[in-house]
Amino acid sequence: MFYVLGTGSSSNEFTEEDDVVEVSSCNETESDGVHTIETSNESIEECDAIEATSDATEAESNGVHAVENNGTNMENKMNVEEKVQEPQVGMIFDNADQVATYYKEYGRQSGFPVIKRSSTKGDDGELRYITMCCARSGTSKSNSSNPLKPYPMNSVKLDHNHGLSPTKTCYWKCFREVSSSVKKKLAVNDKAGIRVNKSYNSVVVEVGGHENMKCLEKDCRNYIEKVRRLQLGEGDATAVQNYFVSMQAQNANFFYAIDLDKNGRLRNVFWADARSRALYEEFGDVVTFDTTYLTNKYDMPFAPFVGVNHHGQSILLGCGLISREDPDSFIWLFKTWLACMSGHAPSGIITGQDKAMKKGIEVVFPNTRHRLCLWHIMKKVHDKLKSYKEYESMSSSLNNIVYDSMTSEDFEERWAEMIEKYKFEKQAHKWLRSLYAERHHWVPVYVKNKFWAGMSTTQRSESMNAFFDGHVNSKTTLKQFVEQYENALRSKVLKEASADSDSFSSNVRCATHYDMEKQVQAVYMISKFKEFQKELTSIMYCDRVLVETDNAILEYQIAERILIKENKKKTVIFKVQFNEREIEVNCNCCKFEFKGILCRHALYVLVHHDIDFMLDKYIIQRWRKDVKRCHTRVRISYSNWVATPEAQRSDKMQKTFDDIKELANDSDDKCMFVVRWMHKLKEQLCKHDGAASSTQPTPQVNNIHTGMEVIVCTICIALLQEEMMTKSLTKQWKQQ
Repeated sequence: MFYVLGTGSSSNEFTEEDDVVEVSSCNETESDGVHTIETSNESIEECDAIEATSDATEAESNGVHAVENNGTNMENKMNVEEKVQEPQVGMIFDNADQVATYYKEYGRQSGFPVIKRSSTKGDDGELRYITMCCARSGTSKSNSSNPLKPYPMNSVKLDHNHGLSPTKTCYWKCFREVSSSVKKKLAVNDKAGIRVNKSYNSVVVEVGGHENMKCLEKDCRNYIEKVRRLQLGEGDATAVQNYFVSMQAQNANFFYAIDLDKNGRLRNVFWADARSRALYEEFGDVVTFDTTYLTNKYDMPFAPFVGVNHHGQSILLGCGLISREDPDSFIWLFKTWLACMSGHAPSGIITGQDKAMKKGIEVVFPNTRHRLCLWHIMKKVHDKLKSYKEYESMSSSLNNIVYDSMTSEDFEERWAEMIEKYKFEKQAHKWLRSLYAERHHWVPVYVKNKFWAGMSTTQRSESMNAFFDGHVNSKTTLKQFVEQYENALRSKVLKEASADSDSFSSNVRCATHYDMEKQVQAVYMISKFKEFQKELTSIMYCDRVLVETDNAILEYQIAERILIKENKKKTVIFKVQFNEREIEVNCNCCKFEFKGILCRHALYVLVHHDIDFMLDKYIIQRWRKDVKRCHTRVRISYSNWVATPEAQRSDKMQKTFDDIKELANDSDDKCMFVVRWMHKLKEQLCKHDGAASSTQPTPQVNNIHTGMEVIVCTICIALLQEEMMTKSLTKQWKQQ
């Protein structure tokens, strides 16, 4: 089925002098005023043919009434509640776009795919003749002369050479299109890290099912891929660098560094926003660093520097992407990060067991305490010892030595006993020997007497990785990944602000009557007060075993019943020293030194001596809520998505229409009134665009305003014509 639409001659005859549109290898003949389409193999008389010329008068002379374009043309009849009118000879359209829209809607309703077979423009560039047809039709040649617009239909044939399938129209390419609203949603969601399938499913829900969709998921994927290609068209290194430059333009404290090889290829990247740098000044004493998270299609390890804020939440202190995990890459990254933080190295850093990383730390941070990830080390026990028959006993023994040793002497003695007891093979013995050589970097008894802000493993880095999991995948490009860093910052800042608000505006009720609990409640952030409260209430599990006196210093042995597993407990003895004169207390569990929270064993002794308030030295500034934090005044230097003028106008119109839709959605009468009004508005806008395109535009802004005023006035006239109907509807609405 095809339409021949154009500014053809006023007669049905096609001559050699007419402009000819070569459709394909078909020949078109005319017999007794009826056109048939002949292919090279057989005659296909079933194909519908509509020939449109520009002369409506000729159609009327044949006894067919032309549809006048007097404000009630075909565009008005294409109502969402009405069927699309069947093609008729004499229909007139203002332009080819109206023809294409009409025919597509008719094809969608009838159940056949549509294509534009051909078109011809004159020397003046104006479209004179187009051929639209069913996608399964034969091919043809058509001849036509080219007078001026409009476009009337010259003849119609409504037979097909195939069955019609209205329910399958959504799968045919001619009917599939990604609307501007869907494109916007896809772009916004993609920027937010939401995957295409989820965005597509949300659109499906909005329109009420797949049968109402005008595009497929693959169309959405193709659109997003196109957008991403456009974003990275300059090349990855250039695109990322330009992105960093724009970030630095927004905030001069945004820091970045790009390492290129001798061929100009991207090798390593580091960046940190202004807020991260301000956070480091307050909370940069202890950081974790991990590269086990591979995130993008270039297989560049993601290397976040992570710290802990005043709520105990993970904070980003900078991010790196490195091409190789070798000493040179780590040295470059650490030196760059150190330069970013004004040369102030952290007091302690926690990493995994990587020799290249260790080398980089020794070179760049020679005075920084380096702690290895205990969790990663103990996770390897199963792989290293599972082949032994005595594995269960070995594993239990090793865990007890690592976690229960209270002094370094105790650890040394018990370790030697384990090595002597079990006859380890060469490989396992070599692994254990390497662990022992590095014991000062990972065994709790050697590291717990220093402040680590409660970070015992690099799981904080891994929790940061888990956050990025919602935004990136194996196909994420470098520029996309860098942009997702902004989302991570935004999320973390909102979480911190929420915790700040809770701590300032509310309190957790005290669980005891002790004044020291009220003391901490008044000054600590809620999360840290809860930790202190847990320690205070846990003194019920503690008891004195022995007391020794050395002048003014009392030494207590505190026995604590610890729950290991369900219905399984063990008793552990802790030593607490108490200075009665200075009211100072310390415990060999070193919880206060390690985490900044006084332990239950020390609190037990203070309560026993009727100490109402703790010394200020035990209320550390890091966890206080009455301290002004400089970083909270630093804006995140992420790029605000500044919409284009087109997007801004679209948002403004969409908001207005949403309001109208809400008002009219509860009544069929209201709905029909809005739809008719929108058809009139669309018609006027089309006329305005046509008039604007036919004249040479001028740079004066006033002309644009004048044109829009004409549209508004025309709309007002159209609305006045429906005044009686409007008054009637208004009366009905008031009654409702």
